[in-house]
Amino acid sequence: MPQQYKPEDNLKNIDPKSAAVSGKECAICLDTLSDESATTLQCAHEFHKTCVAELQKFGINQACPLCRVPLSPGPEKVFEEATRRYVLVQLLVERGYAIWSDLPESAQQDLNAAIAGWRAAAQEGHAKAQCNLGISYEDGRGVAQNDVEAARWYRSAADLGDASAKCRMVLLHEMGRGVIRSDPEAAEWYRKAADQGQATAQCNLGVLYEKGRGVAQSDSEAALWYEKAAVQLAEQAHFNLVILYEKGRGVAQNIVKAAQCYKVAAEHGHADAQCNLGRLFVEGCGVAQSYEEAAKWVKKVDQGHQGAQTLLGDLFDEGLGVAQSDEVAGKWYQKAADQGFAHAQCILGMCYDVGRGVTQSDTKAANWFKKAAEEGDARAQTELGLLFETGRGVSKNYKAAERWYRKAAEQGHELAQMSLGVMHEKGLAVA
Repeated sequence: MPQQYKPEDNLKNIDPKSAAVSGKECAICLDTLSDESATTLQCAHEFHKTCVAELQKFGINQACPLCRVPLSPGPEKVFEEATRRYVLVQLLVERGYAIWSDLPESAQQDLNAAIAGWRAAAQEGHAKAQCNLGISYEDGRGVAQNDVEAARWYRSAADLGDASAKCRMVLLHEMGRGVIRSDPEAAEWYRKAADQGQATAQCNLGVLYEKGRGVAQSDSEAALWYEKAAVQLAEQAHFNLVILYEKGRGVAQNIVKAAQCYKVAAEHGHADAQCNLGRLFVEGCGVAQSYEEAAKWVKKVDQGHQGAQTLLGDLFDEGLGVAQSDEVAGKWYQKAADQGFAHAQCILGMCYDVGRGVTQSDTKAANWFKKAAEEGDARAQTELGLLFETGRGVSKNYKAAERWYRKAAEQGHELAQMSLGVMHEKGLAVA
Protein backbone atom coordinates (compact mmCIF):
# COMPACT_ATOMS: atom_id res chain seq x y z
CA MET A 1 0.00 0.00 0.00
CA PRO A 2 1.43 3.42 -0.94
CA GLN A 3 2.60 5.48 2.03
CA GLN A 4 0.45 8.49 3.05
CA TYR A 5 2.03 11.86 2.29
CA LYS A 6 3.13 14.08 5.18
CA PRO A 7 4.57 17.62 4.72
CA GLU A 8 7.49 16.79 6.97
CA ASP A 9 8.47 13.61 5.07
CA ASN A 10 12.24 13.35 4.90
CA LEU A 11 13.29 13.04 1.27
CA LYS A 12 17.00 13.45 1.88
CA ASN A 13 17.61 9.76 1.17
CA ILE A 14 16.61 10.25 -2.48
CA ASP A 15 19.48 10.91 -4.81
CA PRO A 16 18.46 13.91 -6.98
CA LYS A 17 20.79 12.76 -9.74
CA SER A 18 19.21 9.32 -9.97
CA ALA A 19 15.75 10.83 -9.79
CA ALA A 20 16.43 13.56 -12.30
CA VAL A 21 14.42 13.68 -15.47
CA SER A 22 16.26 12.09 -18.38
CA GLY A 23 14.13 13.78 -20.99
CA LYS A 24 11.25 16.15 -21.59
CA GLU A 25 8.51 13.54 -21.74
CA CYS A 26 5.78 13.04 -19.15
CA ALA A 27 6.05 9.49 -17.77
CA ILE A 28 2.28 9.38 -17.23
CA CYS A 29 0.88 10.42 -20.59
CA LEU A 30 4.14 10.19 -22.60
CA ASP A 31 3.46 13.58 -24.23
CA THR A 32 6.16 16.24 -24.50
CA LEU A 33 6.68 18.49 -21.46
CA SER A 34 7.07 22.26 -21.56
CA ASP A 35 8.09 24.73 -18.84
CA GLU A 36 4.51 25.98 -18.67
CA SER A 37 2.86 22.55 -18.43
CA ALA A 38 5.39 20.77 -16.22
CA THR A 39 5.51 20.39 -12.45
CA THR A 40 8.37 18.93 -10.42
CA LEU A 41 7.54 16.62 -7.53
CA GLN A 42 9.50 16.48 -4.27
CA CYS A 43 11.42 13.51 -5.69
CA ALA A 44 12.59 15.71 -8.64
CA HIS A 45 10.59 13.80 -11.28
CA GLU A 46 8.66 15.97 -13.73
CA PHE A 47 5.14 15.39 -15.07
CA HIS A 48 2.35 17.41 -16.60
CA LYS A 49 0.49 19.41 -13.95
CA THR A 50 -2.80 18.07 -15.32
CA CYS A 51 -1.59 14.48 -15.07
CA VAL A 52 -0.59 14.91 -11.43
CA ALA A 53 -3.92 16.61 -10.70
CA GLU A 54 -5.75 13.64 -12.20
CA LEU A 55 -3.80 11.26 -9.94
CA GLN A 56 -4.68 13.34 -6.91
CA LYS A 57 -8.38 13.01 -7.65
CA PHE A 58 -8.11 9.37 -6.58
CA GLY A 59 -6.98 10.22 -3.06
CA ILE A 60 -3.95 11.46 -1.18
CA ASN A 61 -2.22 8.05 -0.96
CA GLN A 62 -1.00 8.12 -4.55
CA ALA A 63 2.76 8.01 -5.14
CA CYS A 64 5.14 9.09 -7.84
CA PRO A 65 4.62 6.68 -10.77
CA LEU A 66 8.39 6.25 -11.10
CA CYS A 67 9.92 6.09 -7.62
CA ARG A 68 6.78 5.61 -5.43
CA VAL A 69 7.56 8.58 -3.18
CA PRO A 70 4.17 9.75 -1.78
CA LEU A 71 2.51 12.56 -3.73
CA SER A 72 1.32 15.75 -2.08
CA PRO A 73 -2.47 15.95 -1.73
CA GLY A 74 -2.18 19.33 -3.47
CA PRO A 75 -0.71 22.64 -2.33
CA GLU A 76 -3.98 24.07 -1.01
CA LYS A 77 -4.65 21.15 1.34
CA VAL A 78 -1.02 21.09 2.46
CA PHE A 79 -1.17 24.85 3.10
CA GLU A 80 -4.38 24.58 5.10
CA GLU A 81 -3.05 21.77 7.30
CA ALA A 82 0.25 23.60 7.87
CA THR A 83 -1.57 26.83 8.76
CA ARG A 84 -3.88 24.96 11.15
CA ARG A 85 -0.88 23.59 13.03
CA TYR A 86 0.82 27.00 13.08
CA VAL A 87 -2.29 28.65 14.53
CA LEU A 88 -2.30 26.12 17.39
CA VAL A 89 1.19 27.25 18.33
CA GLN A 90 0.34 30.92 17.85
CA LEU A 91 -2.66 30.68 20.19
CA LEU A 92 -0.49 28.97 22.80
CA VAL A 93 1.95 31.91 22.69
CA GLU A 94 -0.73 34.62 22.59
CA ARG A 95 -2.43 33.15 25.67
CA GLY A 96 0.83 33.23 27.60
CA TYR A 97 1.38 29.47 27.86
CA ALA A 98 4.63 29.53 25.88
CA ILE A 99 7.14 31.80 24.18
CA TRP A 100 8.42 31.44 20.64
CA SER A 101 12.03 30.95 21.72
CA ASP A 102 11.19 28.11 24.14
CA LEU A 103 8.21 26.08 22.94
CA PRO A 104 7.05 22.82 24.55
CA GLU A 105 8.06 19.74 22.56
CA SER A 106 4.59 19.15 21.11
CA ALA A 107 4.27 22.79 20.06
CA GLN A 108 7.73 22.71 18.48
CA GLN A 109 6.68 19.64 16.49
CA ASP A 110 3.59 21.49 15.28
CA LEU A 111 5.72 24.49 14.28
CA ASN A 112 8.21 22.27 12.44
CA ALA A 113 5.35 20.56 10.62
CA ALA A 114 3.82 23.93 9.71
CA ILE A 115 7.11 25.14 8.23
CA ALA A 116 7.57 21.86 6.34
CA GLY A 117 4.01 22.10 5.00
CA TRP A 118 4.39 25.70 3.89
CA ARG A 119 7.66 24.80 2.20
CA ALA A 120 6.06 21.88 0.37
CA ALA A 121 3.12 24.05 -0.78
CA ALA A 122 5.48 26.90 -1.64
CA GLN A 123 7.55 24.64 -3.86
CA GLU A 124 4.34 23.76 -5.71
CA GLY A 125 3.69 27.44 -6.38
CA HIS A 126 1.29 28.35 -3.55
CA ALA A 127 1.66 32.13 -3.10
CA LYS A 128 0.32 32.37 0.47
CA ALA A 129 2.62 29.55 1.57
CA GLN A 130 5.57 31.34 -0.03
CA CYS A 131 4.65 34.57 1.78
CA ASN A 132 4.27 32.75 5.12
CA LEU A 133 7.60 31.05 4.60
CA GLY A 134 9.12 34.48 3.96
CA ILE A 135 7.64 35.78 7.22
CA SER A 136 9.08 32.78 9.05
CA TYR A 137 12.56 33.56 7.74
CA GLU A 138 12.17 37.27 8.48
CA ASP A 139 11.08 36.61 12.08
CA GLY A 140 13.27 33.55 12.63
CA ARG A 141 10.34 31.37 13.74
CA GLY A 142 10.76 27.68 12.97
CA VAL A 143 13.82 28.45 10.84
CA ALA A 144 17.07 30.35 11.30
CA GLN A 145 16.50 34.08 10.74
CA ASN A 146 17.55 34.97 7.20
CA ASP A 147 16.54 38.19 5.44
CA VAL A 148 17.90 36.99 2.10
CA GLU A 149 15.70 33.88 2.20
CA ALA A 150 12.75 36.01 3.35
CA ALA A 151 13.22 38.31 0.36
CA ARG A 152 13.50 35.33 -2.00
CA TRP A 153 10.18 33.86 -0.89
CA TYR A 154 8.44 37.25 -0.77
CA ARG A 155 9.56 37.97 -4.32
CA SER A 156 8.32 34.58 -5.48
CA ALA A 157 4.92 35.14 -3.85
CA ALA A 158 4.77 38.71 -5.15
CA ASP A 159 5.45 37.49 -8.68
CA LEU A 160 2.39 35.28 -8.27
CA GLY A 161 0.33 38.35 -7.31
CA ASP A 162 0.26 38.13 -3.52
CA ALA A 163 -0.33 41.70 -2.26
CA SER A 164 0.92 41.03 1.28
CA ALA A 165 4.22 39.74 -0.08
CA LYS A 166 4.57 42.90 -2.17
CA CYS A 167 4.14 45.05 0.94
CA ARG A 168 6.68 42.91 2.77
CA MET A 169 9.15 43.41 -0.08
CA VAL A 170 8.70 47.15 0.34
CA LEU A 171 9.68 47.04 4.00
CA LEU A 172 12.81 45.05 3.19
CA HIS A 173 13.79 47.58 0.50
CA GLU A 174 13.11 50.50 2.86
CA MET A 175 15.33 48.98 5.56
CA GLY A 176 17.88 47.37 3.25
CA ARG A 177 17.31 43.94 4.82
CA GLY A 178 18.08 41.03 2.50
CA VAL A 179 18.02 43.41 -0.47
CA ILE A 180 19.68 46.68 -1.42
CA ARG A 181 18.02 49.64 0.30
CA SER A 182 16.08 51.50 -2.37
CA ASP A 183 13.19 53.96 -2.11
CA PRO A 184 12.37 53.64 -5.85
CA GLU A 185 12.17 49.83 -5.47
CA ALA A 186 10.00 50.24 -2.38
CA ALA A 187 7.69 52.60 -4.27
CA GLU A 188 7.42 50.17 -7.16
CA TRP A 189 6.45 47.29 -4.89
CA TYR A 190 3.91 49.48 -3.08
CA ARG A 191 2.44 50.44 -6.45
CA LYS A 192 2.05 46.78 -7.44
CA ALA A 193 0.19 46.02 -4.22
CA ALA A 194 -1.79 49.28 -4.36
CA ASP A 195 -2.98 48.50 -7.88
CA GLN A 196 -4.46 45.30 -6.44
CA GLY A 197 -6.47 47.37 -3.98
CA GLN A 198 -4.29 46.70 -0.91
CA ALA A 199 -5.26 49.56 1.42
CA THR A 200 -2.04 49.65 3.44
CA ALA A 201 0.02 49.80 0.24
CA GLN A 202 -2.19 52.60 -1.12
CA CYS A 203 -1.74 54.60 2.07
CA ASN A 204 2.03 54.06 2.17
CA LEU A 205 2.39 54.93 -1.51
CA GLY A 206 0.61 58.17 -0.69
CA VAL A 207 3.16 58.83 2.05
CA LEU A 208 6.01 58.33 -0.43
CA TYR A 209 4.40 60.81 -2.84
CA GLU A 210 3.83 63.31 -0.03
CA LYS A 211 7.46 63.06 1.08
CA GLY A 212 8.96 62.63 -2.40
CA ARG A 213 10.71 59.40 -1.48
CA GLY A 214 11.37 57.07 -4.42
CA VAL A 215 8.93 59.07 -6.54
CA ALA A 216 8.58 62.68 -7.63
CA GLN A 217 6.96 64.67 -4.82
CA SER A 218 3.28 65.25 -5.54
CA ASP A 219 0.60 66.23 -3.04
CA SER A 220 -2.12 65.56 -5.60
CA GLU A 221 -0.85 61.99 -6.15
CA ALA A 222 -0.61 61.55 -2.38
CA ALA A 223 -4.21 62.71 -2.00
CA LEU A 224 -5.33 60.33 -4.76
CA TRP A 225 -3.81 57.27 -3.04
CA TYR A 226 -4.99 58.35 0.42
CA GLU A 227 -8.49 58.68 -1.02
CA LYS A 228 -8.37 55.14 -2.46
CA ALA A 229 -7.27 53.71 0.88
CA ALA A 230 -9.71 55.83 2.88
CA VAL A 231 -12.62 54.40 0.86
CA GLN A 232 -11.64 51.04 2.36
CA LEU A 233 -11.83 52.60 5.85
CA ALA A 234 -8.05 52.65 6.27
CA GLU A 235 -7.80 54.89 9.34
CA GLN A 236 -4.27 56.24 8.78
CA ALA A 237 -4.98 57.05 5.12
CA HIS A 238 -8.13 58.92 6.16
CA PHE A 239 -6.14 60.92 8.70
CA ASN A 240 -3.37 61.73 6.19
CA LEU A 241 -5.98 62.89 3.68
CA VAL A 242 -7.58 65.16 6.27
CA ILE A 243 -4.24 66.87 6.90
CA LEU A 244 -4.01 67.67 3.19
CA TYR A 245 -7.51 69.19 3.29
CA GLU A 246 -6.56 71.28 6.32
CA LYS A 247 -3.43 72.60 4.63
CA GLY A 248 -4.85 72.76 1.10
CA ARG A 249 -2.11 70.55 -0.32
CA GLY A 250 -3.03 68.50 -3.38
CA VAL A 251 -6.71 69.29 -2.78
CA ALA A 252 -8.76 72.45 -2.32
CA GLN A 253 -8.33 73.66 1.25
CA ASN A 254 -11.37 72.91 3.38
CA ILE A 255 -10.75 73.40 7.10
CA VAL A 256 -14.40 72.78 8.01
CA LYS A 257 -14.28 69.39 6.30
CA ALA A 258 -10.93 68.69 7.97
CA ALA A 259 -12.40 69.47 11.39
CA GLN A 260 -15.41 67.22 10.72
CA CYS A 261 -13.15 64.36 9.64
CA TYR A 262 -10.84 64.87 12.62
CA LYS A 263 -13.86 64.59 14.89
CA VAL A 264 -14.98 61.31 13.30
CA ALA A 265 -11.50 59.86 13.70
CA ALA A 266 -11.17 61.31 17.21
CA GLU A 267 -14.40 59.65 18.29
CA HIS A 268 -12.90 56.35 17.17
CA GLY A 269 -9.89 56.93 19.41
CA HIS A 270 -7.32 58.13 16.84
CA ALA A 271 -4.76 59.94 19.01
CA ASP A 272 -3.38 62.28 16.31
CA ALA A 273 -6.93 63.25 15.31
CA GLN A 274 -7.86 63.99 18.93
CA CYS A 275 -4.79 66.20 19.31
CA ASN A 276 -5.40 68.03 16.03
CA LEU A 277 -9.07 68.53 16.83
CA GLY A 278 -8.05 70.05 20.15
CA ARG A 279 -5.68 72.40 18.32
CA LEU A 280 -8.46 73.51 15.94
CA PHE A 281 -10.71 74.29 18.92
CA VAL A 282 -7.89 76.40 20.40
CA GLU A 283 -7.45 78.28 17.14
CA GLY A 284 -11.15 78.40 16.23
CA CYS A 285 -10.39 77.00 12.75
CA GLY A 286 -13.20 74.99 11.15
CA VAL A 287 -15.00 74.93 14.50
CA ALA A 288 -16.28 77.47 17.00
CA GLN A 289 -13.38 78.49 19.23
CA SER A 290 -13.60 76.71 22.62
CA TYR A 291 -10.79 76.10 25.09
CA GLU A 292 -13.03 73.78 27.07
CA GLU A 293 -13.62 71.57 24.00
CA ALA A 294 -9.92 71.71 23.22
CA ALA A 295 -9.03 70.52 26.72
CA LYS A 296 -11.68 67.78 26.56
CA TRP A 297 -10.26 66.27 23.38
CA VAL A 298 -6.60 66.64 24.28
CA LYS A 299 -7.17 64.94 27.63
CA LYS A 300 -8.51 61.90 25.75
CA VAL A 301 -5.18 61.43 23.97
CA ASP A 302 -2.80 58.74 25.15
CA GLN A 303 -0.44 60.32 27.67
CA GLY A 304 2.59 59.34 25.61
CA HIS A 305 1.58 61.60 22.70
CA GLN A 306 4.16 64.42 22.40
CA GLY A 307 1.90 66.90 20.65
CA ALA A 308 -0.91 66.41 23.15
CA GLN A 309 1.49 66.72 26.08
CA THR A 310 2.77 70.04 24.73
CA LEU A 311 -0.71 71.36 24.00
CA LEU A 312 -1.87 70.40 27.48
CA GLY A 313 1.14 72.26 28.85
CA ASP A 314 0.07 75.35 26.88
CA LEU A 315 -3.49 75.13 28.21
CA PHE A 316 -2.39 74.81 31.85
CA ASP A 317 0.25 77.51 31.33
CA GLU A 318 -2.38 80.02 30.21
CA GLY A 319 -5.33 78.61 32.18
CA LEU A 320 -7.35 78.01 29.01
CA GLY A 321 -10.21 75.56 29.53
CA VAL A 322 -8.44 74.26 32.66
CA ALA A 323 -7.35 75.70 35.98
CA GLN A 324 -4.11 77.63 35.48
CA SER A 325 -1.07 75.88 36.95
CA ASP A 326 2.56 76.57 36.17
CA GLU A 327 3.57 73.35 37.93
CA VAL A 328 1.17 71.13 35.92
CA ALA A 329 2.18 72.89 32.71
CA GLY A 330 5.83 72.24 33.51
CA LYS A 331 5.16 68.54 34.08
CA TRP A 332 3.49 68.18 30.66
CA TYR A 333 6.29 70.07 28.92
CA GLN A 334 8.80 67.82 30.71
CA LYS A 335 7.02 64.67 29.46
CA ALA A 336 7.11 65.83 25.84
CA ALA A 337 10.68 67.14 26.12
CA ASP A 338 11.89 63.84 27.54
CA GLN A 339 10.61 62.16 24.37
CA GLY A 340 12.73 64.45 22.20
CA PHE A 341 9.99 66.86 21.04
CA ALA A 342 11.98 69.97 20.10
CA HIS A 343 9.15 72.50 20.58
CA ALA A 344 8.52 71.21 24.11
CA GLN A 345 12.25 71.25 24.85
CA CYS A 346 12.39 74.90 23.85
CA ILE A 347 9.40 75.80 26.04
CA LEU A 348 10.87 73.84 28.97
CA GLY A 349 14.10 75.77 28.48
CA MET A 350 12.15 79.02 28.77
CA CYS A 351 10.45 77.72 31.94
CA TYR A 352 13.85 77.04 33.53
CA ASP A 353 15.14 80.38 32.25
CA VAL A 354 12.56 82.33 34.26
CA GLY A 355 11.71 79.72 36.92
CA ARG A 356 8.09 79.26 35.90
CA GLY A 357 6.62 75.98 37.15
CA VAL A 358 10.13 74.70 37.83
CA THR A 359 13.09 75.80 39.94
CA GLN A 360 15.00 78.46 38.01
CA SER A 361 18.25 77.15 36.50
CA ASP A 362 20.37 78.78 33.80
CA THR A 363 22.25 75.53 33.29
CA LYS A 364 19.09 73.46 32.72
CA ALA A 365 17.70 76.21 30.49
CA ALA A 366 20.87 76.07 28.37
CA ASN A 367 20.74 72.26 28.20
CA TRP A 368 17.14 72.18 26.97
CA PHE A 369 17.69 75.05 24.53
CA LYS A 370 20.68 73.17 23.11
CA LYS A 371 18.66 69.97 22.59
CA ALA A 372 15.94 71.87 20.74
CA ALA A 373 18.43 74.04 18.83
CA GLU A 374 20.22 70.98 17.51
CA GLU A 375 16.85 69.78 16.16
CA GLY A 376 16.51 73.04 14.25
CA ASP A 377 14.12 74.97 16.50
CA ALA A 378 14.73 78.64 15.61
CA ARG A 379 13.43 80.03 18.91
CA ALA A 380 15.72 77.72 20.87
CA GLN A 381 18.66 78.67 18.65
CA THR A 382 18.02 82.33 19.38
CA GLU A 383 17.68 81.77 23.14
CA LEU A 384 20.86 79.67 23.17
CA GLY A 385 22.67 82.40 21.28
CA LEU A 386 21.57 84.90 23.94
CA LEU A 387 22.89 82.66 26.73
CA PHE A 388 26.27 82.36 25.00
CA GLU A 389 26.35 86.13 24.45
CA THR A 390 25.62 86.89 28.13
CA GLY A 391 27.39 83.88 29.67
CA ARG A 392 24.34 82.53 31.50
CA GLY A 393 24.33 78.75 32.02
CA VAL A 394 27.28 78.47 29.63
CA SER A 395 30.66 80.12 29.28
CA LYS A 396 30.47 83.45 27.46
CA ASN A 397 31.35 82.80 23.83
CA TYR A 398 30.59 85.41 21.14
CA LYS A 399 31.55 83.04 18.33
CA ALA A 400 29.04 80.43 19.53
CA ALA A 401 26.42 83.16 20.08
CA GLU A 402 26.84 84.40 16.53
CA ARG A 403 26.69 80.85 15.14
CA TRP A 404 23.33 80.09 16.82
CA TYR A 405 21.90 83.52 15.98
CA ARG A 406 22.86 82.97 12.35
CA LYS A 407 21.17 79.54 12.20
CA ALA A 408 17.94 81.05 13.53
CA ALA A 409 18.24 84.12 11.31
CA GLU A 410 18.54 81.92 8.23
CA GLN A 411 15.13 80.50 9.18
CA GLY A 412 13.71 84.03 9.25
CA HIS A 413 13.62 84.46 13.03
CA GLU A 414 13.40 88.24 13.49
CA LEU A 415 14.88 88.41 17.01
CA ALA A 416 17.91 86.44 15.85
CA GLN A 417 18.33 88.78 12.89
CA MET A 418 18.17 91.80 15.21
CA SER A 419 20.64 90.19 17.64
CA LEU A 420 23.09 89.56 14.82
CA GLY A 421 22.79 93.19 13.81
CA VAL A 422 23.49 94.36 17.38
CA MET A 423 26.55 92.11 17.60
CA HIS A 424 27.92 93.61 14.37
CA GLU A 425 27.15 97.09 15.61
CA LYS A 426 29.04 96.46 18.86
CA GLY A 427 31.92 94.79 17.02
CA LEU A 428 31.27 91.47 18.75
CA ALA A 429 30.61 89.50 15.58
CA VAL A 430 33.37 87.37 14.10
CA ALA A 431 32.70 88.53 10.55
